[in-house]
Amino acid sequence: MDKKEDNFKEKFKEALISTAKVISDDYLINIKNKNKNLSSKNLDFFEIDNLTNKYDFIRLRAETDSEALKKKFSNNDIYKKNIPSKKSCRMLYDISEKIRYEILGTKMLKGISRNFKENYTQKLNLKRKDQLKSKEDVGVSEAFELYMLKNFLGIKLNEMTSKMLNFWEKDFNSSIGKHLNFLNKNFENQEIYNSKFSEILSEMDIFDSNDNDEKNEDVEKNNEQNDMKNDENSDESSKEQEKIKQDENQNGVDGDYDFDQFQMDEQLFDTDSNKQSSEKVFQKLNTSINDKDYKVFTKQFDEVEKAELLETKEEITKLRKNLDQQLITFQDLITKLANKLQRQLLAKQNRAWEFDLEEGLLDSSKLPRIIMDPYNSLSFKKEKDLDFKDTIVTLLIDNSGSMRGRPITIAALCADILSRTLERCDVKVEILGFTTKNWKGGKSREEWNTNNKPKNPGRLNDLRHIIYKSADSHWRQSKKNLGLMLKEGLLKENIDGEAISWAYNRLKKRKEERKILMVISDGAPVDDSTLSVNSGDFLEKHLKKTVKFIESKSDIEILAIGIGHDVSRYYSKAIKISDVQELGDVMIKQLSGLFENKNKKLN
Repeated sequence: MDKKEDNFKEKFKEALISTAKVISDDYLINIKNKNKNLSSKNLDFFEIDNLTNKYDFIRLRAETDSEALKKKFSNNDIYKKNIPSKKSCRMLYDISEKIRYEILGTKMLKGISRNFKENYTQKLNLKRKDQLKSKEDVGVSEAFELYMLKNFLGIKLNEMTSKMLNFWEKDFNSSIGKHLNFLNKNFENQEIYNSKFSEILSEMDIFDSNDNDEKNEDVEKNNEQNDMKNDENSDESSKEQEKIKQDENQNGVDGDYDFDQFQMDEQLFDTDSNKQSSEKVFQKLNTSINDKDYKVFTKQFDEVEKAELLETKEEITKLRKNLDQQLITFQDLITKLANKLQRQLLAKQNRAWEFDLEEGLLDSSKLPRIIMDPYNSLSFKKEKDLDFKDTIVTLLIDNSGSMRGRPITIAALCADILSRTLERCDVKVEILGFTTKNWKGGKSREEWNTNNKPKNPGRLNDLRHIIYKSADSHWRQSKKNLGLMLKEGLLKENIDGEAISWAYNRLKKRKEERKILMVISDGAPVDDSTLSVNSGDFLEKHLKKTVKFIESKSDIEILAIGIGHDVSRYYSKAIKISDVQELGDVMIKQLSGLFENKNKKLN
């Protein structure tokens, strides 16, 4: 059966490759296996190992067609030339270009059109089914993709996706609607199409209004939180028992899922961790990672915050239910991945024995001694109960605006899955996030303006680093926090280098033998406020130096997963994925590969 399946997959792969070569007019497409070489920068888009159902085949056919069409119809120089200056517009620009070359493909071959239609229909059917009340419940990029699918590719939306689009359709129509005919006529002229779409997106006012709203929300929330903190400290101990009961009785993914062996044992809460939950700790960057060229204008407004303090309990509960709805779609996948990871990790435990015991298993190695001297007593041995290697894994998740929609959902889902699974294997897990408090520089920018705008000020925004789950807290204690990632108003800019320094510094203080840092991001560090008054590669250079230090001079192992983007230029161990199914398998393979007895040499 396995051979039959392997033969079928291999034939399917050959068909995909042949099709891609024909579509792209590139008969020298280099094929590599993603799983065998994590650090390879020459990866291609054929991956057949994880095909488990009909949708996997449909998705892979469509993705292969899309990538081949990109090779054929999309000129990277033209694309870069017209890319919008606003970061918030870039993800929409990416979507518009992808739709352009896919449309050209549908006009070229009926089979391509059918593949896209089937794939997008499947994707739309998997969209979340939570309560939608306002724009805030739907990401702008998510709505924009629906708009493009409906108006350009002619994909029929279902009831839920139509409702999602309705919140934004008026805005899109006012900006794009009047240009539809022009754009339809210029699909084959990338220069005109990209230039026009860049112009349209730059003139759209939806981003500016959102930015202002989010900024005002942040100010109000900070004021409310400061007023509530004293009350929370005094009531903390009395509420702990109530929280335990609430978590145990909560209806959500736990109540609906039949995890079988995957069920976690109940654990008592870490009360010391809870006592600190209302504290606001100001960030102190690690001085051992020294980059003399990297400057910070001020750290006065930076913060490290517990996730539960960033939103009301009611809102956090609502967001968690949203995440649970997403998890239901992947119920079978979660169980499969969890059991697979657990088997692989537990199989790697070192076996150790206690000898010369009065009872247990007979130690056959001591039998010659008994034969030589019958007065010697029998010797027994017993296997020690060893924890999985003394290990801690930190998941550092990019909480930037470009992660809105599907990328951040994928990241949150996998953080949830991995946290539960690794804890079951006695591996400590910490989940962290990083973003900024504001768009456009925040209070740091204001301070810089007040000080007569000195040249080359360095980083010029207020950092917000988030602790979703500490290493010593149980998943059940922190699970509600993970839903917070789905709140759009939280996602702003990303300054990766300092975030990695922060996560590294936390890991360095831990006593575990093995320390692994896994970064989940969607691309390069971007902060418009900082980059507007410093060199264009200011943040990228710092990220590269920080990662290089950890890789070469630290005992902490670091790897990165790029969601929809290749991040191998920053990390020597990096891989690109586009869906939660891929991420689950990637994480399992890479983690199980890391959990081996390897002594890392320090330079």
